[in-house]
Amino acid sequence: MKKIFILTISLVILSGCSKDYLTLDPQGTVFASNYYTTLDRVEESLVSTYDVLGWQKGPGLAWSPYLVLAEAMSDDAYGGGQDAGDGAEEDEFNRFTFSTANEVIRSIWKRNYFGIYRANFTIDKAMALEGVDPTEVDRVVAEAKFLRAFYHFELVRFFENIKLIDFLPEADADVKIPQSAPSEVYNFIASDLVEAIPNLPTAIGTGRATKWAAQSLLARVYLFEKGFYGNGISAGSQTIDDAYVMTQLNDVIDNSGHDLLADYDQLFLAANEYSIENVFEVGYAGEPVGGDWGSEQFIEGNLAAQMMGPRVTGGSTYYRGWAFAMISNKLFQDMQGDPRLDATILTEAQILSETGTTLNKGSYQYTGLYNNKYTTRLEDRGTIGTPELHNMTNYRVIRFADVLLMAAEISQDVSYMNRVRDRVGLAPLGAYTEDALFEERRKELAGEGLRYYDVLRRGLATAQQELTITNDIGTFYTGDDADYEVQFGAGFSGFLPIPQAEIELADGTLKQNEGY
Repeated sequence: MKKIFILTISLVILSGCSKDYLTLDPQGTVFASNYYTTLDRVEESLVSTYDVLGWQKGPGLAWSPYLVLAEAMSDDAYGGGQDAGDGAEEDEFNRFTFSTANEVIRSIWKRNYFGIYRANFTIDKAMALEGVDPTEVDRVVAEAKFLRAFYHFELVRFFENIKLIDFLPEADADVKIPQSAPSEVYNFIASDLVEAIPNLPTAIGTGRATKWAAQSLLARVYLFEKGFYGNGISAGSQTIDDAYVMTQLNDVIDNSGHDLLADYDQLFLAANEYSIENVFEVGYAGEPVGGDWGSEQFIEGNLAAQMMGPRVTGGSTYYRGWAFAMISNKLFQDMQGDPRLDATILTEAQILSETGTTLNKGSYQYTGLYNNKYTTRLEDRGTIGTPELHNMTNYRVIRFADVLLMAAEISQDVSYMNRVRDRVGLAPLGAYTEDALFEERRKELAGEGLRYYDVLRRGLATAQQELTITNDIGTFYTGDDADYEVQFGAGFSGFLPIPQAEIELADGTLKQNEGY
């Protein structure tokens, strides 16, 4: 399943000449109240809930690809773009100079609440079905709960103080729902996942939520809460602790059928989408229903890959990208000698080694280093419309290597780390240390949108040290030295501001985050 498309219902309102139509339901009109009465139709609602996973620009919203923004916030990449004006809002993510009016930030907020609304709608309609196999109802509800947990987790990691919405509010009443304490949100996310796990499918490689994906996501949620807050999580009467999460991870490791692919260099190629290593991924398509300049909300391509590609022409391997989130010299130097370097970082020298290739080196925060996992390979270029808007690279949300490293972190058992290292021919480590674990995570998972939160969950002192960048001038850099200076934001706790427009709409029920 290359891409899950949103299903739309055409609404046609018919009227006649008689005044009787004033007292009758419009004939030919489809209402939510009388449409979602069969399993197939509730499945349509579930599919539309999945669809939001792939949104990198929603209706009326700014572009906000998760990967670009999460990478720009880390010390592994800059904001980038053609010039400082082109990437002004992305540069705020890189420099921690967030404006409460940043439309990219508001896009993250609204996009995830779109997903939450659709998940709640699906759950509501599934629970109301009559005469349907209850195991099918349970499965639909479980998938929707996984997605609801996913969207809440993305929100709470970006914003911390968010609205927890587990019901269908009337009309626009959701804008006045007050914020919940982070601890309440984490407990809710855990509850959704724990409740979903026994009813989720176990087949892998489908692009849908599975038992294994929910168990792995629960571990990711648990480790962030444990590291940053340490308040503990519970899912109803079930305490979510090391022992419980290790049971879930070992189930994935021992029973799921997921495994490491033999060749790290092949992980992010088209041939290995929905592979045994990908525990959960979001699919993108090159033949969209619609979507072009002026109708970007219908784009079905991976804009993150497009944005992070090199501004190249004439190449036989890459097509023209937009040079956002260019890799830092810091990461490049730290990965020297690591077998995963070439699969992770594409260099200017490698690009220009192809005869006839030219490269624009004048972009903002140019480093000559690109993300080679998500980029503009010709094999991933879209096939219709404006091809660059329909990059087909799937987003690998959770890989099996990450599952192994999370298991190593919780158990402090170095054998899980050594399994990851063995894949790329690295010597085994003799003992577990936290520093070794995070070093392994950085090199194995670089460029995948995880580094910022791995740093943040180790505490603000570590974030201040790692995310502040000075004197990072590499071989290929072309901008002014000041372009590459980054100061981790003092006075705030690592989270984005609540969009000011949402605060105004909420009529006093939303409070701004600390430091803004």
